[in-house]
Amino acid sequence: MNHEKAVKLSVILPLIGLTLGWIFFITAIYTDLFYPYPQYGDNGQLLTDPQIQVSTYLFLSGIAVFSGFSLWGQKKALKLRNENDSALAKSSHRLNNLAVIVALVAGAIYAIGNFLGAFNNYDSRDVPALIRIFGVYVPIVLATIMVVTLILFAFVFRQDAPDLENTEKDEERAKLQRYIGLAYASPIIGTAIAVILGLVVYDTTRTNLDVWIWVVIQAIIATSIIIGTSFAAKVRLARPLEPRPKLRGIAAVNLNLVITIVFGVVVTIMSFTFGASAVDELREWPEYKPGMTEAIMPTVKPADLTWFISKMLPAITLLALAEFGIYRTLVVRNSKKDEIA
Repeated sequence: MNHEKAVKLSVILPLIGLTLGWIFFITAIYTDLFYPYPQYGDNGQLLTDPQIQVSTYLFLSGIAVFSGFSLWGQKKALKLRNENDSALAKSSHRLNNLAVIVALVAGAIYAIGNFLGAFNNYDSRDVPALIRIFGVYVPIVLATIMVVTLILFAFVFRQDAPDLENTEKDEERAKLQRYIGLAYASPIIGTAIAVILGLVVYDTTRTNLDVWIWVVIQAIIATSIIIGTSFAAKVRLARPLEPRPKLRGIAAVNLNLVITIVFGVVVTIMSFTFGASAVDELREWPEYKPGMTEAIMPTVKPADLTWFISKMLPAITLLALAEFGIYRTLVVRNSKKDEIA
């Protein structure tokens, strides 16, 4: 495979991850249609048996798959830049870096969302311990591990890490790598510990968190941030960054790239939104009739061709449009005149 084809593959890899992540996301929403709809008694107690939602792990799997392909694309782009630092290789590297950052944000939102969904939830107080552990705690721990691992492999444990350039001794390099890793990981791990501590106290006491527990949680988070900052300061003092030269016209050159990214983000969000809305269209509520005493429960309609064309196909088309726009713009923007079709 020649250099140009290899670089184009590195551009495609995060887009493949995005597609697979979208599939996991839509599948997770679809499985939620079959999750027992909660029913409550007259005094507010939950009547339906609690279960672990498959969608919890499908969402996490989608983020993990997107993270893996983004990291793969980043590693491939970096290798190609070392061989031939072409304009397309640079753009691919930046695209994959952006994809990694998006994956990190998605992982953080996932963990926080699970925390907020479980915290101060009235029904959760009567949920068995195993369901609570595997439905709330384990996903938060797995998301934290995924985020920390992604950060370390994407920005720390690599031979071309910018903070480690021109490091002559292996011991010094290993020491700086350790400091950088701790600078990245400390705030994330500290926040995860604080979140889990809050959930443990809540589940143990079966009451809302006391104000002093919130103080302890915030103190743990603040301490982890301070620890991470101290390690980052050690790296900065050991390898001070040289000032970058100012380039004229750089804003004008990057304007098209910024517009492309904004377009891709907006259209991708629309695709996810329309896809979720299409799945939700399959949930059908029975018509209420006067005198009904039984609880009204929704049913799931079968997905037919009419539904697919009118509801789901537009979401798929938007995703394909966003991915093609990103890919084609990067390739054309960094191609030679005689290579542009």
